[in-house]
Amino acid sequence: MLTWANTETMQMHLDKISRHVARKAHAVILMDRAGWHTTGNLKVPKNLTIILLPSRSPELNPVENIW
Repeated sequence: MLTWANTETMQMHLDKISRHVARKAHAVILMDRAGWHTTGNLKVPKNLTIILLPSRSPELNPVENIW
């Protein structure tokens, strides 16, 4: 659990996920288009691929059901 949602904490999150991916495996992460997910300042580890959900598609993002 992180107290902030920004580029720095997103980078920490991606790095941690990357460390837990099995050797010679590859992980895919689905994310919405929050600013800290789409910034060019993120250095996505080589064993991860980010797929961004389409804009304006709350039905594809289960977190939207909270609201």
